[in-house]
Amino acid sequence: MSLDLTPTLSPARPLDSADAMEDRLREIGAARYHDRHPFHHLLHGGQLTRGQVQAWALNRYYYQCSIPVKDAVVISRFRDRATRVEWRHRLEDHDGAEGTEGGIDRWLVLTDALGLDRDYVEATDGILPATRFAVDAYVHFVRDQSPLEAIASCLTELFAPHIHAERISGMLAHYDFVNPTVMAYFQRRLSQAPRDADYALRYVREHARTPQERAAVCNALIFKTQVLWTQLDALHHAYVLGHVPPGAFVPEDMR
Repeated sequence: MSLDLTPTLSPARPLDSADAMEDRLREIGAARYHDRHPFHHLLHGGQLTRGQVQAWALNRYYYQCSIPVKDAVVISRFRDRATRVEWRHRLEDHDGAEGTEGGIDRWLVLTDALGLDRDYVEATDGILPATRFAVDAYVHFVRDQSPLEAIASCLTELFAPHIHAERISGMLAHYDFVNPTVMAYFQRRLSQAPRDADYALRYVREHARTPQERAAVCNALIFKTQVLWTQLDALHHAYVLGHVPPGAFVPEDMR
């Protein structure tokens, strides 16, 4: 799947207001968010093996541990102190603070429970090439595109609570190796994601003042949905269709 960064403005629906832009953003999420991907349907429906769930958790760890890197880059883009202060809590959400756990710690609880060696997970040596490429592309995007687009790319959080709730209920119902403690990462994101999404949406509504800027905001969201979708395409190709690339993790039930 290509990662299209070219702004496109639909002549049928001119982005002549913040409301028009928000409507378009929500349409993008409804059509393109990765809750629609077949791999997630398999995951949440209990149709994956333990090894396939291991592969998902291992690869997703690279995304999780890259999120605070991405957020640090976003912070570096702003001279405005208020924006930096507002964005700073995202680092602690994922990295944790002294004496407190963060999202990365909670993700490692999941990979521990799945029987993955923690050193192996943290080394990221066994992840798929497409995982690394897509996640690195996201970090590069927030570094290289405008600060407005950097914030806009985070707007997938508008749609995250639904998928987290579906994942919690589906995985608890279908996998005997999952329990509420293991799902703590997703439980915490049910409150964190809406808070973060509300700020990002307010920011782009206020700062995207022209049709061209609103188009760039919408295309930043499209790019981010492509980043997420590409990761699942790679997982499905490798671990459902069975085309695991050389050097990538191979579950015991596929050996």
